[in-house]
Formats: sequence, C-alpha cells, structure tokens
Amino acid sequence: MSDFRQRALDYHAYPTPGKIKVELSKPADSVDDLALAYSPGVAEPVREIAEDADAAYKYTAKGNMVAVISNGTAILGLGNLGPLASKPVMEGKALLFKRFAGLDAIDIEVKHRTTEEFINTVANIADTFGGINLEDIKAPECFEIEQELIKRCKVPVFHDDQHGTAIVTAAGMLNALEIQGKDIHSAKIVCMGAGAAAVACMELLIKCGAQRELIYMLDRKGVIHTRREDLTEHKKLFANNTDKRTLEDVMEGADIFVGVSGPDVLSPDALKLMADKPIVFACSNPDPEIKPELAHSVRDDLIMATGRSDYPNQVNNVLCFPFIFRGALDVRASAINDEMKVAAVEAIRSISKEPVPEEVLKASKSNNLSFGKDYIIPKPMDPRLCGRIAKAVATAAIESGVARLQTLPTSYA
Repeated sequence: MSDFRQRALDYHAYPTPGKIKVELSKPADSVDDLALAYSPGVAEPVREIAEDADAAYKYTAKGNMVAVISNGTAILGLGNLGPLASKPVMEGKALLFKRFAGLDAIDIEVKHRTTEEFINTVANIADTFGGINLEDIKAPECFEIEQELIKRCKVPVFHDDQHGTAIVTAAGMLNALEIQGKDIHSAKIVCMGAGAAAVACMELLIKCGAQRELIYMLDRKGVIHTRREDLTEHKKLFANNTDKRTLEDVMEGADIFVGVSGPDVLSPDALKLMADKPIVFACSNPDPEIKPELAHSVRDDLIMATGRSDYPNQVNNVLCFPFIFRGALDVRASAINDEMKVAAVEAIRSISKEPVPEEVLKASKSNNLSFGKDYIIPKPMDPRLCGRIAKAVATAAIESGVARLQTLPTSYA
C-alpha cells in the first residue's frame, strides 16, 4: 500500500470517521434552553412558518444550508460505484462549502431504479435547504435531472460537474486568449470529450463569445458531425457540418484544445498541428490528456492548464462553486442562471490580474505570481474569491430578476 493511500485512508478514519459533523448554534444547557429549543417553545416558529414559508429563513438554518446530492453513477474518474461509495466525495464537498464559504452542507446519497425516482426524491426534500448541489451523476441522465429539478424546485439547483468546471474553464480561457493576443469570436476550438463537463464548458464559452460552428467536439467514435445517427440530444447541439473525422483532422490550425476525456489522448504530433500560440486545457484527472512537460517540449509558445494542483493553472471547481452558492443564498435566489455564471467568470478573471497577497503566495508555496502564461487562474486559497464572486453572483441574481431579496448583505460592503 502506498504511503499516500494509507495517509488518505487514515485521514478519513481518524480520530473520528468522516469529514463533517453537526454542531449546535444555540445554548442547550438548562431547562429553560430546552423549553425554548423544543417543547413548548418550538411551536412559535412552527406557527410563523405555517403562515409564511419565507419565515423559515428567519427561524431555521435553511438559508445557510446546501444539500450535496449524488447517486454515485460517475464518481470522480472511478465510474459508477453506487451511492454509498460516493459518500466520501459528498462529505468532501460539504467540507469545501464550509471551509471556503461558511455554508453548512449535508451529503445525501440516493438509491433509485429510474431517473424519475431520483428526481422525485430530490424535489420532495428540496424545500429543506437553501440550495441543491448535484454531484457525480453520469451523462446523459445528469442533463435531464438538473433541468427537471430546476423546473420543480424553488431553490437554486446546480450540477457542479457541469457548470463549476465550465465557469473556471471559461475564466482561465478568456485570460489565456488575452495573453496570447487572440479573440474568442474567431478562435477554433477542439473539445475532446462529449460528457456533461464538455457540453457545459462549450455552452458557456459560446455565451462568452465563441462561435458554435468553430467548435469541433469529439467522443470515443471521433468527430461529432451532422451525418452521424448515434447522437444524443446534447451531442446534436455540437454536430459540425464537416468532413473531418479524426482528432488530427480538427487539430490542424486549432487555437484551443479542451480535454475532458482521459489520459494521454493528445499526442505530440497532434499538438504540433495547432495554430501559433495555442491554448491547451488538459483537465482529465489525475492524468491529463497530455503531460505538461511533454506539451511544453513540443510547443514553447503554449499556455497550458490542467486539473492538477502540482502544475500551474489548475482548473479547480473549488474556485467557484462555494462562492456561487454563497451569493445565491445571500439574496435567496430561486435559480443559478446564465447571468450569474457569467458574472462569476468575470470575477474570477479580474482577480487573476491583480497583485497576489502574500498569504496566497505562502499557501501556494510560490515566490511570485503575476498575470501571465503560468498564472491565468487564481489559487484556491485566495481569500478574495469568496467576497468578490459572491457579490458578483448576488448582484447578477438581483439584476436578472431571480433574487427574492433586492439588497446585498452589508457584509459585501
């Protein structure tokens, strides 16, 4: 057993199993405390909430509580291992919500026979929480699940594997294009992978200015084109009217490669085919589509990002999802819409261009960080992320009409 594997197992097992726990927020030390906390005092907020459902935000923890929900059908890169096996990941997500945004989160793992059963289960418990974070649900079911829950729930529903990845990718990509002197409106984009993250990344890049007809998406069978008859509804959105069939065909003259597929699928020869000053986001974890050392040995004009923390430019969902929920919950948003996602993209972009605080340099073990090829995305430990992204998201929620509260919290000032 490797040293790291044992350390990971020990971390989860000792001194107390798991990564989260419930703590009291009110005193419970006397008879009087208990009378207020439970019977008979608890009847008073019950009556208030029965009269006005919004009173739950005043008298319960609903407004600061997120449910992290999975069925375990796409756990990390490990595949469909079932709901219970996903529990450590969901607890980890709850840990990140608390650590980075001060949000309480509880993990919920759902067994079900049909997609409809899963949707019904989540919809029936949604009002308990301020927001729903869906996690590790395989495509294409994840698309239907999220869209149906958005329709049925009164609280924001967000599938982080889709949109968290897309937001951080878009922020880094726009900065990389700026550095390389390129325009997203004319950039030729190759996307290796056609699952949930790939589709969401491309859709958000289109909202940021990319042209759908300049996007070439590939799955295991090659280029997704209009003459294929085996395409899901979401793949059809990216069916290109082209005679190109292979990765090498579409890499010729490409400005951008986005990999959300698997390890070592981008060869050095294919990389050589890209246009001058290319951008490569090789986000397969733990092993990217091409190793950075190999990529840089082939192209010295490259900007590269991966999903790993031991290389520059890590595309890490923790840069956005806690703060998006923070902003959404702070104004009681009913949804997380495109305007809020784009606002998060712009907030992340702007932080990358500012001087990096000393505490961030220390936490990231860096002597110097400044906007450029090796620093297009902020570091996860940057304390500016929460306030800036949450404020941007909350403001966008108000301006786009999905916020129930029309003023920002005083803490944003």
